[in-house]
This record gives sequence, C-alpha cells and structure tokens, in this order.
Amino acid sequence: MTASYNARAYREYFENDFTYLNGFRRNTGRYAHRVALTDPASGRRWTYQQLGERVDRIATGLADAGVRSGDVVAYQLFNGIEFAELYLAVQAVGAVGSPVNFRLAAGETAFVLDTSTPKAFVYDTELTPTVEGALEHSSHTPDVMIAVGDGETVSVPGATAMRYQDLPADRIALPPLHRTVWDETTRLYTSGTTGMPKGVPLNSMIEILSAHDVIMHFPLGPEDRTLNMTPWFHRGGLYSGGPNPTFYIGGQVVPLRTFDPDRVLDLVEELGLTFLIGAPTNLAMLATAQEQRARDLSTLRGIVTMGAPLERDAALRYQKVLNPRIFNGYGSTEGFWNTFLRPSDLPEHAGTAGRACTDDDVRVVHVYPERLADPDDVVARDGDEVGEVIVRSPKCSNAYFDSPDQEKAKFRNGWLHIGDLATWDAGEFVTIVGRKDDMLVSGGENVHPVQVEEALNQHPGVQDSLVVGVPDERWGRIVVAYVVASDPDLTVDALDEHCRAHHLLSSFKRPRAYRFVDSLPVSATGKKLHYKATAAAANEFTDGHFTTPTATGMIR
Repeated sequence: MTASYNARAYREYFENDFTYLNGFRRNTGRYAHRVALTDPASGRRWTYQQLGERVDRIATGLADAGVRSGDVVAYQLFNGIEFAELYLAVQAVGAVGSPVNFRLAAGETAFVLDTSTPKAFVYDTELTPTVEGALEHSSHTPDVMIAVGDGETVSVPGATAMRYQDLPADRIALPPLHRTVWDETTRLYTSGTTGMPKGVPLNSMIEILSAHDVIMHFPLGPEDRTLNMTPWFHRGGLYSGGPNPTFYIGGQVVPLRTFDPDRVLDLVEELGLTFLIGAPTNLAMLATAQEQRARDLSTLRGIVTMGAPLERDAALRYQKVLNPRIFNGYGSTEGFWNTFLRPSDLPEHAGTAGRACTDDDVRVVHVYPERLADPDDVVARDGDEVGEVIVRSPKCSNAYFDSPDQEKAKFRNGWLHIGDLATWDAGEFVTIVGRKDDMLVSGGENVHPVQVEEALNQHPGVQDSLVVGVPDERWGRIVVAYVVASDPDLTVDALDEHCRAHHLLSSFKRPRAYRFVDSLPVSATGKKLHYKATAAAANEFTDGHFTTPTATGMIR
C-alpha cells in the first residue's frame, strides 16, 4: 500500500509540479540576487528575484485582460526584454506562448493568426504596418492587442488595445492552474513544404529536456552569460543558449535586438560573455570584425553555430580568430538539434553535422517516392550512399498543430522524417547534402522555392518560373529566379515591384536576381528539377550577376 501510495504521489508531483516554469521559479529563490537578464541597450539588470516578480505581475496583467489557461498568446517581437518576460509569463498564466517570425509578410502573419486564433497578440510597433496588413487578411481578430515600443499602434474595432508598459498588474494574483508537464506551453511556427508556416506544439517536458540538452552539451552552468545572435522565434534562438536553458540553469541572458558583429564582440569584452550562439553567417562576420579590430575574447567558453554545415577552412579560421571551442548543431524546429559536432571532432570531421546527441537516435534511411522508409531501412554507412535523415528524440514534437497532411508526411511511429538528404559513415557522422523538398536557407531563414514561384507566376507577364539559391558571402544563400516570360516586354523592375508588393512574400524570400530563359529543366513527368537549376546557377552567377546576356544584376 505504501509503495503504491508513494508511486502515485511521485507521479502526481512529476506531472503537475515538475514543469519548466517551476524550474525557473526555483532559481528566483536559489539565485535570488544573481543577475538573470541584462539589457545592453539601457544597461538595466534584473536579478532572478526581480524577474520572477515581474513575470508574475505580467501574468496577472494577462489574466486581467482575459487570458485564460490554454489560450494562445502570440507575440511578434525582436529579441529583447519583453520577449524573455513573455516566454515565462505566458506559462505562468497557463496559456500557450506563440512567438511569430517578425520577418513574415502580412499574409503569412494572417495565416498564423487564423490557424492559432490567439486571445492576445503582442507586437513591436516597428511592425505596425505588417500587423495592420495581417489583420486585414485574417478572419480572426485577437481580443487583446498589446504594443511594445513608442511607435504608432494598431487600432482594431472591438479589440482591447494597450501598451506593454501598462500590462503588468500592481499586484500578484495568479489564477489557480491545472496544467501538467504534458500540456502545451509553446507553439513555434516553421515553414512547410508549401512554404506556409506549420505550428509545432511543445509541452513543458520538451521545454525541460531541451534545456537539459544544452546544459549537458555546452556544458552550460549558473555562472554563464549567453548571447544568442539569432532571432528567438526560432527553436535555435529561444532554446540554444537563449532564455530556455539559461533561465533554467540560473545563468544570465543578454538579448540583442539587431545583430551587429562589432557590437557583439564589444559586449563579450564589456559583459564577460561566456557563450555566443548563431548561424554560420554570424560567425563569418564576427571573424572579419575581430580581424579588423581585435577584442579580448578570453571569457568565451565556446561559440555554437547551427543551421548549416561547418566547413573545414571556416572551422579552422574561427578556432584561430575567435575561440578554439567551436560547436555545430544540426536539427529542426520540430526536433531541436539532434546531432552535434564538438570541438574534439574538428578539423577531421568539419563539414559534417556531427553525431547524434546523447538522448537522440539518428539514422539515414532510404528514400522512396511513395512511402516513408522504416527506421531499420538504412543506407550504407560508407559516407557515399544518400538517404533521408530521420530522428527520434525526447525533445522532439510528435505532431503539427492543425496540419494533418503534413503531420502524416513527417511523423511516423515515433520518428521524425526531417526531409534532409545526407550520407553517414562508419562512425555515424552525418553529412547533409540537400533537401527532399528543395528548401534553401538565406540568412538563417527557410525559403521554399514553390512559394516564391507561385508568387512570381501570378504576374501576368510570367508564364512559369523556377527559384533556387546561389552562394552569398553575407547571407549564405540568396534567392534567384529563372523566368519564362509570356510578355516580351517584361522587365526585372516590374518583377521586383510585384514581389515587393506581394502579401505572401517576405522580404528575405524576394529574388535578388533574374534570368530570362526559353524553358525550365523538368522531368519526364513535368516536375521542375530544382537541383539542375541550382547546379547551373552556381556556374552562371558570379559577383552578384548572371554571366549571360539574358539576365540582370543584383537587386538590393
């Protein structure tokens, strides 16, 4: 009887009290006077005790505004104090926090609003025009609109409008919560095979295991000060050394609204930062800035990059110029990172995505046109045969929100089929070689060619188009387009104007160069062969221009 009672009591504790939020709350007492958050713009600092009280007052304010347990609170914000506070406060009120990409076009933001139907929407006033456009296209209007910043606000008939500085209540009166570790806490959005965002629900257990993964792999401790240079609306921004693991372990978070390599290096010196996290493009710019004006980077314990393979020459340069402890993580919004390339793997395995993380299973399986491969149907571990990467991880989501078709195409028997093509070797080091769906990454953002092509093809002067990425020193890849024109007088300026005005095309997805062609490479069944165009573009595009008469130069 006693054993049974104890087991039940432990299960109740585990499900109801062992949450991410309670992990943060432990630190408000354990590390009450340790700095949790530093704002480099103002120089203000918040201790864990101060941040905990602030979070509870914001949560009370949300409750006063009508937010209830299980409601969605969407926030389209830049990296900053408000983002960090909301990440915690939304959990404190029992709601679901949904960070929204601030680079989305109005139509894409409207899609998120219609899908998640948030009770409250928090936005930066720098984004007011986009938010206004989103609400015009959306059939859902949040009950509460909360503006961050001093700019013009959005006026929505029937919705309560307020400024963020007026949100915190003058008291702490949190509603009673009945949430478990299995309840959704955060809903991230990632681009899908159609280019439109897909909701990825995460629960408190995933929050905890994601934090533990970073704590274990860096390793990260209470004495660390982290600056994640990538947008926090990404899984790799919020969870890779961002607020999630750092607040859980009792470290210090330093947000930076806009990435600037010189500012980042200055902050390392001024604040004694111990970890920097960012995309390979961030590291490239940091190295150049450091070579131009050296700073004291001796407090750094490591630099973590993600989003693209770490090439051998680049790895050696970063180890020499920035820090000898360079890491590279590989993964997705759905699964966080699932492989990790450690400093001890360099330079021998540079260019690979490393090996599986401690708690993860990673395999490279055969690709079939009509079905997903079984997890034991692996390709040869010879570093040559190409297959699809699949992962199984306790920090992985197991579903999409309101996207059953995409869910069926990605999740099977506990495994996530990421959609990346790769090889692996006898040591199970994974090397990414491409994507099944031809996604390209520009400046750390996913760009799906089909979405851009659909937008281009809506121009009356376009018969068809094919979009690919070409290497770019700053952005990693930039978007370029091959266009079959139906109007002989079609101009590049007209296409660029069309793309700039298109409500479903974010700025980073806009083609930066065009080539007019008579036909596009297609298969026998008429499917566009993006890989052929990608190979051709790599040869035809040099110094910001297509080296052909029927082409344009760079558009900025």
